[in-house]
Amino acid sequence: MNMKNISYCLLAGLIFGSCSGKVYEQTDNGVIVKVQQKGGQDTRLVRFQVMGDKLIHVSATPESKFTDSKSLVVVPQEKQTPFTVSQQGDTITVSTKEVKAFVLSSTGEVWFTDENGKMILQENKGGGKTFTPIEVEGTKGYSIRQVFESPDDEAFYGLGQHQAEEFNYKGKNEELFQYNTKVSVPFIVSNKNYGVLLDSYSLCRFGNPNDYSQLGQVFKLYDKDGKEGALTGTYVPDTKSGAETIVRREPSLYFEHLKREDLSKVVNLPENFPFMGAKVTYEGMIEPSESGEFKFILYYAGYTKVYINNELVVPERWRTAWNPNSYKFAVNLEAGKKVPLKIEWEPDGAVSYSGLRVLSPVDPKEQGKQSWWSEMTKQLDYYFVAGDNMDDVISGYRTLTGKAPIMPKWAMGFWQSREKYNTSDEMLGALKGFRDRQIPIDNIVLDWNHWPEDAWGSHEFDKNRFPDPQAMVDSIHAMHGRMMISVWP
Repeated sequence: MNMKNISYCLLAGLIFGSCSGKVYEQTDNGVIVKVQQKGGQDTRLVRFQVMGDKLIHVSATPESKFTDSKSLVVVPQEKQTPFTVSQQGDTITVSTKEVKAFVLSSTGEVWFTDENGKMILQENKGGGKTFTPIEVEGTKGYSIRQVFESPDDEAFYGLGQHQAEEFNYKGKNEELFQYNTKVSVPFIVSNKNYGVLLDSYSLCRFGNPNDYSQLGQVFKLYDKDGKEGALTGTYVPDTKSGAETIVRREPSLYFEHLKREDLSKVVNLPENFPFMGAKVTYEGMIEPSESGEFKFILYYAGYTKVYINNELVVPERWRTAWNPNSYKFAVNLEAGKKVPLKIEWEPDGAVSYSGLRVLSPVDPKEQGKQSWWSEMTKQLDYYFVAGDNMDDVISGYRTLTGKAPIMPKWAMGFWQSREKYNTSDEMLGALKGFRDRQIPIDNIVLDWNHWPEDAWGSHEFDKNRFPDPQAMVDSIHAMHGRMMISVWP
């Protein structure tokens, strides 16, 4: 061995002990493992940090070092948990008195067992982690995906608060972003008594990592006359409007925004059409190029029904025009077989939203796995939480993220909120009406439009309609009530 190789071996030995077959560096709270990058894996480092007897923080990166920053999710853990580290072949093990975390230095594959060696959770064979470079406005990072194996009888609960009427997310897809009635929390609890918390702040997806496609990207479309390339859209106005019916070809059904600027990809709704009281129909045929279960997402406001192959697959749904919603459903289709598609839509609002997109079939075994995707992050960070039962797992989550104090008793009671109160007299009159009728109420909400006209979000009261805000609040308190005001920034 020449001097150059000896120097390299000494350096590697100091960091990872490579010359003696040791491929990890022990830290104060865990280990850093250098992945040997066999089999084309792009993971270079995997790190375990022990956060508790049942809590392990896992990090991975394709870089030569970790890019750490203060977590916006997890609070610092004050106690140092005892652990041991061992290596057998290319398997490095970190053990606490409750769980064991393993990583293969050859691939970066990670798995977890209880103290007796019973499997709790394991990544996909070969590693389960992928990193795709991405750059946004000069900032570099990675789109990452993390996939875990999952038995058929597993169930996943959590992910926050969504509106698609799904409870068990096994085999389901959910986009994680914040929206009016949508609260996304990248944490699941398994009926196998463990949890996973993804520490990422960009758009994330649970399940299929792909975005829903426009119908014409997945199917051949045919209008109601059989002409290929689009569906038929028929817009029938309310007779009182005096407007004319519009019939046009629709290459996509993507009216999820007031206006789309890129007209090469999508078409906007008809301009100056009176949607209040109108009836809209989209119809034609769709022809898939492959067989399997296609997963659809319907975006809707107003009244909507969907028929596929002459079957009502989405019974009538309604949503307020100012707060549209998404609904998911799946249909099995056969390659090369045309089937009718029909959507009946009553916009029920001057502002109108509608859309139907689709995901191509995924192998059911793959769809059933636990899959996380994040659009942009510096490195992969997730937390494994073990427990004796699901309540114990939630306790671990609270340990990681901080224990929220229980709300005061009054906040548990009835809150009265309506679209808006136009004056302080309206608001006080509503609260007094509850008290006079002896209906228990703890809080009354002033939602919006309390500011001067054309001063949206000014945080100032209109002096004509709310002449003395302090007196209004004092009167609410005098009736043993409390008030919440919506900020509307």
